[in-house]
Amino acid sequence: MLIPRHIIGPKYGNRVTQIARHLTGTGNTAKPRSRLAFAFDIDGVLLRGKNPLPAAKEALSILDGNNKLGLKIPFILLTNGGGVSEEERCRKLSSQLGVQIHPDQFIQAHTVLKSIVHNYRDVPVLVLGGKSDTLRRVAEGYGFQKVYTTLDILAWNPSIWPFHDLTQEERASVRPTDFSKVQFGAIFVFHDPRNWALDTQIMCDVIQGIIGGSYETNHTRKPVDLVFCNPDLIWQSDFEAPRMGQGAFRVAFQAVFQSLTGSTYPYIQFGKPTEATYNFAEMMLKHRLQGVSKPLLYMVGDNPESDIAGANAAGWKSILVHTGVYDPHRGPPSHQPTYQAEDVAEAVRLALEQEFC
Repeated sequence: MLIPRHIIGPKYGNRVTQIARHLTGTGNTAKPRSRLAFAFDIDGVLLRGKNPLPAAKEALSILDGNNKLGLKIPFILLTNGGGVSEEERCRKLSSQLGVQIHPDQFIQAHTVLKSIVHNYRDVPVLVLGGKSDTLRRVAEGYGFQKVYTTLDILAWNPSIWPFHDLTQEERASVRPTDFSKVQFGAIFVFHDPRNWALDTQIMCDVIQGIIGGSYETNHTRKPVDLVFCNPDLIWQSDFEAPRMGQGAFRVAFQAVFQSLTGSTYPYIQFGKPTEATYNFAEMMLKHRLQGVSKPLLYMVGDNPESDIAGANAAGWKSILVHTGVYDPHRGPPSHQPTYQAEDVAEAVRLALEQEFC
């Protein structure tokens, strides 16, 4: 779905550049040594569940200068995952991969919301996904000032969804509020919801005005913006078969909403393969390649629908690896990559051979 102009605005590129400069700082700016730069997906490319894939450390070592040219090649991690702050995820990734990953090298599904927070800074917003109020704190770190969760609403009125009793941990995380007086401006699905039924019920109530103001059916009330950060229908965990992702939740919500109202609800989509997310990633990569006029950008991923489709549309080169969602034994990919590789180390070597040999 196209991103409405009022959401991104004409200064989108400048906004992303400002964020990149804020993240990297003068002292951390990578000095360009190569025109080549990579964006890597994480799950199914570098990690399988919590464990690094065998080729991951080799690939990162090659990028660190252990290659025939002795080049240090810039890279970022571009994932549709999320659920925690960028700083926290980078600390965990650094430990898992044995390589220091900085926040200026990391874009997760909801990072792009930093570029639109100015539109909602003082507006009450509902944030979905993650555990307890973790994503409330992430959203507040981005600059959102009035952030609420579905657990807050359930604590206010437990009869809204009588099939879930708040745990002690959940109750400790809620922010007591009278939601009869809160007019929500937007719903942000930051990460995969933990309780689809509760969240679907509250989303329908907020959108229809049942919660957060008088129930109006004449459409005089300003519509609530609905934003999803990850379109992935499935993703690769450490389970043998792919698991349902946030895209599946969106499909389920729209099916319920359409059954209730007769139509689906308009929404804004971020995350791979959307243009907005790849524009954001390209700005971050170019910032790490300052001084390079014509960078060579590669996306390495395991999902044709997100990694390959988005890179192809952005004009990048793409490499599809066989260690995650895509299974070559089930036929050709739905979106054709520039190249295919068995794993991420082979992908990096292939790109180096193509561009420097």
